[in-house]
This record gives sequence, C-alpha cells and structure tokens, in this order.
Amino acid sequence: MRKFLTALIVIPLGLILVTFAVANRHFVTVSFDPFVSSDPSFSVTLPLFLLLILTAAIGVVVGGLAVWFGQRRWRRAARRNEADARTARGELADLRAQVAAARPEPQRLPVPAGAGLYGPIGRDKQRATL
Repeated sequence: MRKFLTALIVIPLGLILVTFAVANRHFVTVSFDPFVSSDPSFSVTLPLFLLLILTAAIGVVVGGLAVWFGQRRWRRAARRNEADARTARGELADLRAQVAAARPEPQRLPVPAGAGLYGPIGRDKQRATL
C-alpha cells in the first residue's frame, strides 16, 4: 500500500518536472555582481529549469536547517528527560532489590517422610516413576 501511494505521488511529480524542464530549456545568465551589470565578474549561465530546481532544493535545505536549529531546545529537553528517566529506572531497580532482600523467606510446611503428593515419593497414582 505504501509503495502504491509513493508511486501515486512520485510519478505525477516526475511527469510535471520533465514537462517543466522541456518547456523551459532556454539558457539564462545569473549574475552575482551587483555593481557591474554589463560584464559581471561572477556569473553563471544555465537552463532556466535547472536554476529553478536548484533554487527550490536550496530552499528546502535552508528551511530544514532553520527548523532543526529552532527545535534544539526540544531535543535538549528530551535528552534531559531521558537521562532523568534512566536514573529513576536505576533507583527503582535498586529499591526493588532492597525490598526483595528485606522480605522474609516464606515458611514451607514440612513434607511427611516417605509420602509425596501422590503417595510414595517418586511415584504417581499408577505407581509409575516420576
């Protein structure tokens, strides 16, 4: 089911991307020199579709980093809470061990000599050896 849903989303997106790339094949020059527009010292010439796809990819990466840095407070709190929970589990195990050691041994009733639960020790009702 998951593969089907992935294919249902990925195939149309791929077709849209290919159609977009074919429709926008012409080259554009991107200049990174704001002072000299006639002959920029640093410029790149590439197809328009590639420029737009790269811009979108860079936007996704920058947005992901912004969210990741924004959530560092919650990750730090989760690490702290996990350490506290680990400490509490250790203390609980120690307390349970202390309670088990302090608990008196249950008293057992003595078994009559020569007789087990089903008669003589080592035999059941049909006198078969256990």
